[in-house]
Amino acid sequence: MSYRKINIWNALDWWTVALYLILVIAGWLSIYASTYDYDQTSMVDLSGRSGMQMIWIITSLVLGFVLLMIDSEWYEIFAFWIYFLIIAVLILTVIVAPDIKGSRSWLVIGPIRIQPAEFAKFATALAVAKVMSVYRFELLNLSNFIKILGLVFLPALLILCQKETGSALVFLAFFLMLYREGMPGFILFLGFCAVLFFVLSIRLSDVFWGQTEMSQFVVLLIIMIILLCLLYNYKKGRHHLKFLAPASAGVTALAAVLSIYLPGGLNLSWVVLGIIGSLSVYFLFLFIKYRAFHYLLIILFAVGSVGFLYSVDYVFDHILEPHHQIRIQVTLGVVDDPSGAGYNVNQSKIAIGSGGVLGKGYLNGTQTKLKYVPEQDTDFIFCTVGEEKGFVGASVILLLFLVLIVRLVYLSERQKTTFSRIYGYCVTAIVFFHVAVNVGMVIGITPVIGIPLPFFSYGGSSLWAFTILLFIFLRLDASRNARL
Repeated sequence: MSYRKINIWNALDWWTVALYLILVIAGWLSIYASTYDYDQTSMVDLSGRSGMQMIWIITSLVLGFVLLMIDSEWYEIFAFWIYFLIIAVLILTVIVAPDIKGSRSWLVIGPIRIQPAEFAKFATALAVAKVMSVYRFELLNLSNFIKILGLVFLPALLILCQKETGSALVFLAFFLMLYREGMPGFILFLGFCAVLFFVLSIRLSDVFWGQTEMSQFVVLLIIMIILLCLLYNYKKGRHHLKFLAPASAGVTALAAVLSIYLPGGLNLSWVVLGIIGSLSVYFLFLFIKYRAFHYLLIILFAVGSVGFLYSVDYVFDHILEPHHQIRIQVTLGVVDDPSGAGYNVNQSKIAIGSGGVLGKGYLNGTQTKLKYVPEQDTDFIFCTVGEEKGFVGASVILLLFLVLIVRLVYLSERQKTTFSRIYGYCVTAIVFFHVAVNVGMVIGITPVIGIPLPFFSYGGSSLWAFTILLFIFLRLDASRNARL
């Protein structure tokens, strides 16, 4: 393998750099607006949040410059060293970090507070890219897949021990990269089903039709339909649907009619559960007869789904923290608590809604100026944009993020090494996850899990971490033509 020298400044993707600078500056202006005090009007006053953010921005630019000056080969060579160093710091954080707002995720060094969980994202991305770029690596190999899951879930588990659920959930973004690299879509489908079953179980838990708890009935009915669809997806088994589908639908309909007229009614959940059990037994017979692995997968899906359904209540009541429970219930509309757990989101939606189409104007937001929205310069920074710039301004910011994400996909696809491509998709997935969940959280369509909006939310750890994440990739991209 031979190499040629490149001019980093000519090879650098300046479009992405420009998007980065625009978002960072827009974030700084939003932080100033969200913390604006009529008695303190200077944006560069270091006693204010915008002044401190200016320091973080300057140091981030210096950090980005340094990252661009490092030989791109070093990132691959030292990927594991960086990963295990961050793991060690995460373990240290669990042990020594003080309790701050219910979590132990901050290392306090004099006047500086650092959140190592933010840096674990780029370290994990480097390690995963390093492992998956090994010659003849096959993701579908079970041992390889388990190895990748271990690299991803180890930092996530340590972050959970710090009681930072939101930061831990970000690591689910790596599954988007794995899907791009060949992970079966069935795994993403299982994740979607798990979320759907969980939401329906919580949302309909207090709704009954006679003796039937609607949450169980609806989820079991969906499971039954999915089983039949999975059978249809297997061409050699489609002919079994000629009698299985009508029989399943007929028994369910008959049970529904009987539940109306029978004294005391009928629990439809048990009826559908019986149908699922009968289908599973029949699929087991087909598996034994034809040795077709597809039938076994359908059985495993049925057993796993039913087991998951009946474990939701236990997980929700005994594993999730009380504040997580109430946030989920508020998001799903099970509980209305506008002055308690739902206060942040309620005030955020009021602020965004009050901005109308064009907004109230910069520094003229009443909800944010009067501090009605808690954490309005960190996790809820987007509500400041919505109130002052309105629907148009908020749409422009979202469009900028969309352009950045699309650009990152383009850069990832043009990489000439597996390491760079996989790392690029990790960056893309993490940025996408942060933007989608944070904005969804602010407008009330996802639970409040406390993750920052990239380049916008106040804080040095977040800005530094996203700068490192992005500029390592920019350095890798700039060197894509260095190898001959």
